[in-house]
Amino acid sequence: MNDSSWGAPPQAGYWAPTDRGPVQGHAPAGPPYDAPKAQQTRPMPIVPDVPAHGGNQDDDRGAARQAGPPFRDEMPSAQPPGAAPQKPEPMPDAPQPAPQKKSAGRDLGAAIGVGVALGAVIVASLFIVKAAFVGVIAVAVVVGLWELTSRLQERKGIKAPLVPLAVGGAAMVVAGYVRGPEGAWVAMALTALAVLVWRMTEPPENYLKDVTAGVFAAFYVPFLATFVALMLTADDGPQRVLLYLVLTIVSDTGAYAVGWRFGRHKLAPRISPGKTREGLLGAIAFAMVAGALLMQFVIDDGAWWQGLLLGLAVAASATLGDLGESMIKRDLGIKDMGTLLPGHGGIMDRLDSLLPTAPVVWLLLVLFVGSG
Repeated sequence: MNDSSWGAPPQAGYWAPTDRGPVQGHAPAGPPYDAPKAQQTRPMPIVPDVPAHGGNQDDDRGAARQAGPPFRDEMPSAQPPGAAPQKPEPMPDAPQPAPQKKSAGRDLGAAIGVGVALGAVIVASLFIVKAAFVGVIAVAVVVGLWELTSRLQERKGIKAPLVPLAVGGAAMVVAGYVRGPEGAWVAMALTALAVLVWRMTEPPENYLKDVTAGVFAAFYVPFLATFVALMLTADDGPQRVLLYLVLTIVSDTGAYAVGWRFGRHKLAPRISPGKTREGLLGAIAFAMVAGALLMQFVIDDGAWWQGLLLGLAVAASATLGDLGESMIKRDLGIKDMGTLLPGHGGIMDRLDSLLPTAPVVWLLLVLFVGSG
């Protein structure tokens, strides 16, 4: 309420309070009203019971205005008229929170523990019984397909049939190990056909969308994983698979280490904001050095310069695979494909760089040292 709502300004005489405020012309019950002195102070503001903005004000602050003394910004001014306004006294410095260190955003201890356990299973199955490693690949494929199809249904309503994908995916890996590339292609074709037929048992709505996602899943997970089984068929198959796994892990580790420490320029901010160009350079450097050492000392008839080329190719394919799965997860609006592996996410979150790297390593090894 402003001063103009109180009526015309007083001329002379006394004021008496009423329910509308002071009224001129009545004798006061107490001492006379000192008008010159009153002009040096501002009237107390009248705050309505209900905030003018429909309840968006702080209820506690409104109650304090009505029941207690006025706030500092509403206290009457003690300055003489025309004086320059005084600056408010600075508040004492509030304690500042300690700067936070960079974090990977995951449970590092759990991630290391799970990684060591997976590594032990892989090495034991790879060098003790080669065929057992085929079973490890098949299990990883089935779990990865389950994660992918579950997220597609939850987030997009896409019902890619899991049963033909799981059966066909496991058969694809076994066929690649037993019959070579021809067996893998035949199993891929039969799996795609099984997806088309299986989906016919449901209503035709969204048929094309569901079967398209099913064929994509069959290619993305089991077919690419079949190239790991193809590497295993060589005489030095375990060494080739070990090289493939180590190079991919070293590439990811180099990208993380260099990007975390020196990363400044984003690589693909719309797809994966955490990846940097400096991280990519770290992945290339680490992978090329590891590739030269492994090709020279682990692979029969291998040469260090071949390892340099192999490391460069692995860094590129692993980065593209990571970005590809990041694109899928961004489209689905999720951070991880699953929660099966503490500190890592899901199986698909570990296979993202391994899957597209498998055919690259298999092909380059065949070109460099033969199929074995």
